[in-house]
Amino acid sequence: MSGERRRDDLDPGTLMEARSLYFAYPKGPCVVCGASLRLMRGTVSALIGANGSGKSTLIKLLCGLLRPQRGTVSFKGADLYEMDGRLRARYIAYVPQTMRTVFPFTALEVVLTGRSPYTPRFRFESERDRRLALDALAAVEAAHLAERRMTELSGGERQMVMLARALAQEPECLLLDEPSSSLDLKHRAALMRHLRRLRDERGLTALVVTHDLQLLDARFDQVCAMRCGAIVAVGAPAEVLRDDVLRDVYDDERIRVSLSGGHLFVWSEDQ
Repeated sequence: MSGERRRDDLDPGTLMEARSLYFAYPKGPCVVCGASLRLMRGTVSALIGANGSGKSTLIKLLCGLLRPQRGTVSFKGADLYEMDGRLRARYIAYVPQTMRTVFPFTALEVVLTGRSPYTPRFRFESERDRRLALDALAAVEAAHLAERRMTELSGGERQMVMLARALAQEPECLLLDEPSSSLDLKHRAALMRHLRRLRDERGLTALVVTHDLQLLDARFDQVCAMRCGAIVAVGAPAEVLRDDVLRDVYDDERIRVSLSGGHLFVWSEDQ
């Protein structure tokens, strides 16, 4: 790996580690303020927090779309920001909240763009790339959308195509920013099922930014809670999804949490 610098103190089970990240947009206040986060190999983690707590900015820092003013991010022991962009895209795939669709590309054509880190410049995708793209669509139960135009798809269908595009990159780490925001109940459950299956079958590591706390059950390996630009709680779902922790994270004393039949229920109680 060009420019790779390894750290001797990195746990061999650690895939990515962020240490004391600080970031502010031009002429703006600090958005990420001393955030530290560790992702272990082959785990699915959730990143939760109130609107404006810095979650989307943090995930962009973790995939290299933004660079912090202070702090470090290491990936497999190497400095994330020293990696060549195409190499970084082979390791880390990012799924944004929304995708603006203007041109009538087919779903398959969009998923094929996920193969760009492996495609020589000025050359078309190979038959292998096409097969991998079709496999990625099948992996998220969206193979039937392959020849449909993106402009014809619902928001939820486009989101599944974008997940397939990320999988076509064959990443080791998948970063998703509120992927369930445009999905109905059926597809939200399916998305989480796909992520857990990819973790179990491929050893994929995933970090999911979400406001949908009802989706976070014991099958998640880790929940990270963010408040005012910093990670304030990290642990198994049962350790973080508690009344006292969520009241602090969301600054709302009315929050109540209940676990029934293995399912989590979170609501804000009227006073």
